[in-house]
Amino acid sequence: MRRTKYLAFLITMVTLGVLLLSCGGGSSSTDPAVKGLGTVRLSLSDPATCSGPTGTFRHIYVTVTDVQIHQSASAGNNDAGWVDLTPNLKNAPMQVDLLGAATTQCFLATLGSMGIQPGTYEQIRVILAENSTQVNGNKCGSTANCVMLSGAPSTPQPLLLSSESKTGIKIPAGQIAGGQISVAAGQTIDLNIDFNACESIVTEGNGSFRLKPVLHAGEVTVNMTEINGTIIDGMTGQPIGGGTIVVALEQKDGTGVDRVIMETLAQSSGGFAFCPVAAGTYDVVAVAINGKGIIYAATVITGVQPGNALGKVPLTPASVPASITGQITSSTGTAPTSVDLTVSALQSIGSGVLVTVPLAEQSVARDTLTTTPGNGCPATTDCANYTLEVPAANPSIGMFKPTAAQQPAPPSGGTVNYTVDAQAVVPGGGGQADCSPSDLQTNMTNTNIPLTATVGSSSTAATLAFTSCQ
Repeated sequence: MRRTKYLAFLITMVTLGVLLLSCGGGSSSTDPAVKGLGTVRLSLSDPATCSGPTGTFRHIYVTVTDVQIHQSASAGNNDAGWVDLTPNLKNAPMQVDLLGAATTQCFLATLGSMGIQPGTYEQIRVILAENSTQVNGNKCGSTANCVMLSGAPSTPQPLLLSSESKTGIKIPAGQIAGGQISVAAGQTIDLNIDFNACESIVTEGNGSFRLKPVLHAGEVTVNMTEINGTIIDGMTGQPIGGGTIVVALEQKDGTGVDRVIMETLAQSSGGFAFCPVAAGTYDVVAVAINGKGIIYAATVITGVQPGNALGKVPLTPASVPASITGQITSSTGTAPTSVDLTVSALQSIGSGVLVTVPLAEQSVARDTLTTTPGNGCPATTDCANYTLEVPAANPSIGMFKPTAAQQPAPPSGGTVNYTVDAQAVVPGGGGQADCSPSDLQTNMTNTNIPLTATVGSSSTAATLAFTSCQ
């Protein structure tokens, strides 16, 4: 009898011990290595093109309340499996000025650090505070998210949100460097979210500002994360006087189009830097317009990686810009509906690759628009009209060389061909693609001839018609 009671006691104590261990006893939740977890350190960056004094905005404030990650690229908003990377932000939202330190340091803010299960993650979402949220030290006054325009007065203007405060701004696999984030047990990775603020702001017809988020993400190596160089006039070897220099960091997608990953304005000396840059291989594309209104042909340096210093990058003057105009329409198929658009001018660099040619006169890499009623829209559509000021010259192209100066080939002569590309997303939909298909291109005019650029002239591209939109 005693032996039976003793055995029962031992079994009870062993069972209790197992239960205690399974509830977390015996290991620290602050030590991911003990539990076989990996660690993600999360940061935010934005090398901006629209910051003052020459850009539109002095400040763009957003307030982040959470960042989550998921192993499935197709996971929905309410699906199980979302992992919280920043649990502390729920009670203490972080307000970040997206233009605050972009010219002086890599990272605008460190959002947090969290241990997560090892695995491959293919989707991220960033959740912003509703504008009614109380924020400590609020720079926006009575709203959690706002913009301040360059020049005086710099009164905060509310930045309108939609689903960003509820379901989050989505960063799908196609906008994550390498298509995924891999985390191993005991490993610490630095995950950076690049917030392209300048392409993310839409000015509404009533003068208000709305967020149309454009984000990318990727693992970065903190000590080798910058790509830099100096843009010069290829004829004089000197800085380009006056005007604007837009430099884009681009990477080819599955369709052969070099998509803009980051963009920045070069300094008056021509200096530029992208930081932090996720691991991978990129093309650096630069276009300038000087103080006399002379535009420079696009210069493309291919095969660039994080840590590369380009040295001097020459641009070739091309005369006054050419214009490409056009109209983009959107409909459900039977009724008009509004979409947000990103519109790009593309040029071929051979091998089936089309690069995005920055719009120097507009101080951005790509144009952003919203289709609305009116504007001479065809029946049952909303529409938007655009004008892209581009070089009437073919690009200058060269492979990256680890030297003090790049040596791209001069622009080739002959016809200067362009392709107009437009991508549609749901207004206020956190970056969700809209319409079917959601990406349209044309390399033809509205009179069905090849779309070309001629110095000082304007060409009208064929209409891009989005259908099956929400």
